[in-house]
Amino acid sequence: MNLISAGFSGFALGGSLIVAIGAQNAFILRQGLIRSHVFVLCLICAASDALLIAAGVGGLGTIVSQSPLLISVVTLGGALFLATYSAMAFRRAVKPGAMVAGAPEGMALKAAVMTCLAFTFLNPHVYLDTVVLLGSLSAAYQGPERVAYGAGAVIASFAWFFGLGYGARYLAPLFARPAAWRVLDGLIGVVMGLLALGLLISFLRGA
Repeated sequence: MNLISAGFSGFALGGSLIVAIGAQNAFILRQGLIRSHVFVLCLICAASDALLIAAGVGGLGTIVSQSPLLISVVTLGGALFLATYSAMAFRRAVKPGAMVAGAPEGMALKAAVMTCLAFTFLNPHVYLDTVVLLGSLSAAYQGPERVAYGAGAVIASFAWFFGLGYGARYLAPLFARPAAWRVLDGLIGVVMGLLALGLLISFLRGA
């Protein structure tokens, strides 16, 4: 029973941290809508989370939380990357040629993988959520219960990303119109722009 309880706690906390409007989720949603490299990208996101969660549960969270320089470098890099992608999203939203109904613009596998990795590892929040927060809270469990807690968080990540990536296709009829892509890319641009601004403000305050 204790193992089940620990696993459920990890699943609930991991899910609550992952299910949020963010750059990574917005990217997976868009790729899911155009059905481009969905499995590979979902696997990268979920496996990356699993790696970071394992590191946090294993004790790396304490080290990361005590390294202001590391957090500052990731924060600044993430802000610059998100600002660039925000500009790209706005460009897609205002450029009619980039949005053909039923066949929106995609990207090559290598570019998609690199973009996905950047969204994952240049986002300081992913370290704070998975390594620091989930890792520090795992201290309440010992032995098998701690493993169950980490496994629950990992399962939540896999369930969310694959559900988001493959579930997006059910929205395809709505996005058969170019206007819907304008709205989506416009929202993605706003979200990522605000995230970039928030990270930049955080960096300046910590400088």
